[in-house]
Amino acid sequence: MSTPTVAARLADKICSITPDQVSREAMAWASIAVLDTIGVSFLGAGEPCTTLLLETPGVADAPGPALLIGTARRTSMLDAALVNGTAAHALDYDDVSGVVGGHPSAPMVAPLFALAEAYQRSGRDVLVSFMVGVDVQHRIGRGVNYHHYAKGWHPTATLGIFGTTAAAAHLLGLDRTKTATALAIAASFAAGLKSNFGTMTKPLHVGHTARDGLFAALIAQRGYTANAGTMEHKQGFLEVFNGAGNYDIEKMFTDLDAPIGVDPSLGIKQFPCCGSTHPAVTMMLKLVKEEGLRPEQAAKIEILAQRRRLPHTNNPDPQSGLAAKFSIQYATARALADGAVRLEHFDGDAHLDPRVRALMAITDTRIHPDMPDDSPNEFGSEVIVTTHAGKRLARRIDQLVGRGPEDPMSGEELWEKFSDCAGHSLPQAQIKPLFDQLMHLEHITDLNEVARTMEVHEPPARRA
Repeated sequence: MSTPTVAARLADKICSITPDQVSREAMAWASIAVLDTIGVSFLGAGEPCTTLLLETPGVADAPGPALLIGTARRTSMLDAALVNGTAAHALDYDDVSGVVGGHPSAPMVAPLFALAEAYQRSGRDVLVSFMVGVDVQHRIGRGVNYHHYAKGWHPTATLGIFGTTAAAAHLLGLDRTKTATALAIAASFAAGLKSNFGTMTKPLHVGHTARDGLFAALIAQRGYTANAGTMEHKQGFLEVFNGAGNYDIEKMFTDLDAPIGVDPSLGIKQFPCCGSTHPAVTMMLKLVKEEGLRPEQAAKIEILAQRRRLPHTNNPDPQSGLAAKFSIQYATARALADGAVRLEHFDGDAHLDPRVRALMAITDTRIHPDMPDDSPNEFGSEVIVTTHAGKRLARRIDQLVGRGPEDPMSGEELWEKFSDCAGHSLPQAQIKPLFDQLMHLEHITDLNEVARTMEVHEPPARRA
């Protein structure tokens, strides 16, 4: 008997998941992650990376059932997934996963909502399928990282495509053969390079992942063919993206029979910038709060980060708000200058603020000598500030991936972030009703009820 392919083994897991095999903790996490993603999608609806798509001939011109977030327009499922998926990642404020090395929710929420609107599926259906997609992303992530991440791929796209396809296939109810085919199709759609971080193309990676994952499931449903062994083929995904000796298939299938739970590496972002900057930002904020540190006291700032945090964030001279999101120097200096890191700190010319630039000029950034490459704690940083009076102040954390299951955001904190984000394009009168619906999404019988609350009849103006 031949050995089952990777896609077939994943398909067996995907198709076996019923609601009772998703833990209560996982369902609760899914509700929070979907809520957070919808909030940041409203924030991103007015960003140029989103509005330029809507101005492009052929995009969202087709009629269909799926809402374009930030509008009252409906279009095809595929176009809605493209545009809404891009909006979800536009400000880099969406949730993160250390195992994936990226953002698990942004590629999945838009296509799942589009499918649910088209087929009148329930909130519970969406949440279960969402967690199926998270599980698949984590399984593949365990098998290919951290080599995949360090090589320069954008895992939110290159691994997210499999989670998106799995979630869509589950919601569509595809059988094992068609689900495996959809995953094999998705392997040819995987794309995304870190070289485009700090530009509009980074969120576009996510938009295309959302669209293409849904597309893979839809065409597999109709009988499209693909090589079910394309993951492990000598010219397939694992060999091409990682290379021989740089992946471990069996790590993808640990605890295969276990119910879906919540991985501790998941986290909701507190700050609207690259997650790799967050440990350093958080440590600087601790110095501000606990030591009463003021910007004028600083003579020297040192940021010592775990090695994997620096290749895409060691940017001492960001020339745009987008680039500033990927500058550990800027984000950390901003935390000292203002005691907070907020959305407005990446708008307009905020990245040129002379107070922050002065702090960046005295900042030295390097790899932390005591945070090993092979540690499971890869989201760590230490911040050291030497004052003009010669005092040395330091704070260190070895692992911080957003606010995850071990340190969840409170309902008040979730509301504060959601209302702040959604308020950029959703009328105030609709924000609290939508928040309440999303917090109780499991009990919504038809997702179109939520979509109607999300309609915006006066679209937001394009943000600068």
